Amino acid sequence: MQASPNIILINCDDLGYGDLGCYGSNRNNTPHIDRLAQEGMRFTDFYMASPVCTPSRAAMMTGCYPPRIGFGSFHGEVVLFPGYDIGLSREEVTVASQLKVAGYATKIIGKWHCGDQPEFLPTRHGFDEYFGIPYSNDMGMQSDRPDNPPLPVVRNEKVVQEQPDQRGITERYTEEAVSFIDRHKDEPFFLYLAHMYVHVPLFVPKQFLESSKNGAYGGAVECIDWSVGVIIDRLKELGIDDNTLVVFTSDNGSRAQGEGGSNDPCRGTKQETWEGGQRLPCIMRWPKRIEAGENCDALVTSMDFFPTFSNLAGISVPGDRKIDGFDISGLMFNAKATAPNDTFFYYRQNSLEAVRLGEWKLHFRKQSEPIQELYNLREDIGESRNRYDEAPEVVASLEAKADAIREDLGDEALGVSGKGTRPIGRVEKAKPLTEYRSDHPYMVAMYDLPDMPTMSG
Repeated sequence: MQASPNIILINCDDLGYGDLGCYGSNRNNTPHIDRLAQEGMRFTDFYMASPVCTPSRAAMMTGCYPPRIGFGSFHGEVVLFPGYDIGLSREEVTVASQLKVAGYATKIIGKWHCGDQPEFLPTRHGFDEYFGIPYSNDMGMQSDRPDNPPLPVVRNEKVVQEQPDQRGITERYTEEAVSFIDRHKDEPFFLYLAHMYVHVPLFVPKQFLESSKNGAYGGAVECIDWSVGVIIDRLKELGIDDNTLVVFTSDNGSRAQGEGGSNDPCRGTKQETWEGGQRLPCIMRWPKRIEAGENCDALVTSMDFFPTFSNLAGISVPGDRKIDGFDISGLMFNAKATAPNDTFFYYRQNSLEAVRLGEWKLHFRKQSEPIQELYNLREDIGESRNRYDEAPEVVASLEAKADAIREDLGDEALGVSGKGTRPIGRVEKAKPLTEYRSDHPYMVAMYDLPDMPTMSG
């Protein structure tokens, strides 16, 4: 049997901290995901490096804070848009390129969102194969966005469909995942499954819409759960379940707090550096190595995947660049082990908005507004009681951490340029992958349908 584990990384879109049964939800039915937690480890203090998708995903792939790799801002926007001339630099090393060196077969299915020009696509960043929609599912033609290019489905580097029926996307992604697993069952593989759900617009298969207690949002969550169940079932059928590490998480908090989605008990939503924007579910299941039913409250982040997966595959992280993540394999195998890191920096675009050190979190600003707020996250995960005036020594220690990271990564709000940043990738003559043609027989004229979270078909 191979020593290195197969690795499946499942990343949802806009799924909140409180959207799963194993994280307290009583609105969404998630039995397969809950079973992942029962049979593996549930992390309670897991963070994505950004409260929005493009920088969040690039940080997870590279193990670096977004400003370090030039992913703080995109022509003034918070995410990349179709046809932009910028994306993940070819000089960056990704989880996939690391594991490919270690002999892994690599594939990404779903949302990439690190650049849609050929030079930026996953096949140029260590993935053998790609199938999916390269950015958010609302970036195609819609009634409120008639000038958007048709939404592309890409296989490797070729557009194979435009404006797909989104009700079938998750089923297609799951079929792709099972096929890849079947083909590579006798060798180590890395599968990155980046779901479309629960980003709006929500087009939900009838089965899940009808069984949901929580409208289209709950139906989309149930569809994700179904996909997890199918994948685990196939791993068991093939006899490779025992040595497969499955990681389940989300790119940022829910935007639909109070409209189906939940970041409870955290404060805030997607695009915000309150806990609700960046603290996410993270479940790891590896029957051969991870004890069932474990909970870990150590501070861990998506940037830790890069060094952790590298270690599990038996390879070293690159020595020619700064990597912000830490190897958390010790915590995976012992939830009470000493954590390798106790500090996290909350950047929104290129501005530092907050810092966490141990149980304390200090906020400096919220977008353009400076604030002075300190919270003890162990006692107050909802960030409701400001302790700023009560603990000046804690404030001083967190401010020192902030000063150090500003020197390294910068802080645009204060006019500070970082010394440790690397440039974003750039190309000339960029253009969208698709353009509307009046004579093309689009399968579903989504641009004639309203962009509503309750849309089901």
